[in-house]
Amino acid sequence: MAPASPISGNSAAWTLQAHGLVPFRPHPRYPRSSMVTPGRHTDSRARIEQLAAHASQFVECYGPGQAPRLFFSPGRVNLFGGHLDYNGGPVMPTAIDRGTFIAARSRSDRLLRMASAYDRQVVETDLDQLPSARVSKWVDYPLGVVLELTTQLAESGSALPGGLDILYGGDLPIGSGLSSSASICVGTAVMLDSLWSLGLSNLDRVRAALRAERHFVGVQCGIMDPYAIGCARAGHLLWLDCKDESIEYLPIDGAQLSILVTNTGVQRALAASEFNRRVDQCAQAFDILRSASVEATCLRDIPLEVLESERGSMDPVLANRAEHVIHEVRRTFEAREFLLAGNPEGMGGCMTQTHESLRSLYEVSCPELDLLVEAAATCSGAFGARLTGAGFGGCTVTLVRRGDEDEVQACLEARFEEEFGRCPQVDVFEGDPGPREIDWA
Repeated sequence: MAPASPISGNSAAWTLQAHGLVPFRPHPRYPRSSMVTPGRHTDSRARIEQLAAHASQFVECYGPGQAPRLFFSPGRVNLFGGHLDYNGGPVMPTAIDRGTFIAARSRSDRLLRMASAYDRQVVETDLDQLPSARVSKWVDYPLGVVLELTTQLAESGSALPGGLDILYGGDLPIGSGLSSSASICVGTAVMLDSLWSLGLSNLDRVRAALRAERHFVGVQCGIMDPYAIGCARAGHLLWLDCKDESIEYLPIDGAQLSILVTNTGVQRALAASEFNRRVDQCAQAFDILRSASVEATCLRDIPLEVLESERGSMDPVLANRAEHVIHEVRRTFEAREFLLAGNPEGMGGCMTQTHESLRSLYEVSCPELDLLVEAAATCSGAFGARLTGAGFGGCTVTLVRRGDEDEVQACLEARFEEEFGRCPQVDVFEGDPGPREIDWA
């Protein structure tokens, strides 16, 4: 999260106060009405200790009082379906055991105070005077969720809730393509639902998080990230059809496979603007191609032969974007079949092909990401790799044979350091059951 900064010229009367902080064939489908509801899970001692330390930071920030309630919201990696969610295609993400920590305590007044464990400032506003425009800081993400839910309450005539003190933190690298933004937004929705007794469904929380990013933060993201986090199931990939929002849970064999995530350390400075540009380019491509495919409702529906027949009259960039989407839809269905057949070599091949398409046709890679994917292809025990997230920096995800993690890690580190003179951060991520309140007392 970026540090908060003084905000001026805002009628919502923002103030900032400094505080010292310690820095299958097919598997059963689950209809929208029966999505998993976040609940209480048995968390590891290490996770509970992390959240207990976060609670101590909360007390340092806001002072003594009633013990805060603690929540965890995971990040995600996407193995298949690169840039398909806003084009109506299928995606196959999974939640990971790194994420956002949230400590929150109710207040007797109408003040909303939010802080990050990564800086020394508290952002304060009144729930009756919430700002209507973003401030281009990390606080935009949770604030957007607060606005969504309080607006819904006001429109329904329900009584508005009381104020809150909230501290955010976590162990998920920020801006690395692991969906820290959706992790914050979905986690905030779960926390507000619990503390304000809103009685939201899982879909309500997911959609509140999505609207916050789209309408308040201004990123024209697809639906994958909040669904991947809010509908997570440990030990499974989530098959999400972004055209009709239907989901399936596809088991991944954790006894045989590991997910290795390598952080290039390249900050995705252009991610927001270039991401929105890709969304616009795909919309333009679809507007051109839909006249030759009248039943198509999104770019995912366009047949390859239609693109090839129209390519000569299209801007080459738009044609390349459409080509990536069309082939990626096919690859994602193929990867699903490889997963169900227990064929990790086939899955890895699809991942590597996806990366090449994202590099050459979608143009969202960078030299550091390309090097890691190339290196993975030479590592014994690695089945395949690709960039994860929007691209432009951040992380790669590598599918690895269980037991070969150290060997693959050493291979990636050596190649990367030889090329760029520094060592990347490499981690093995396990699955996660989704956002939840943590029992820690």
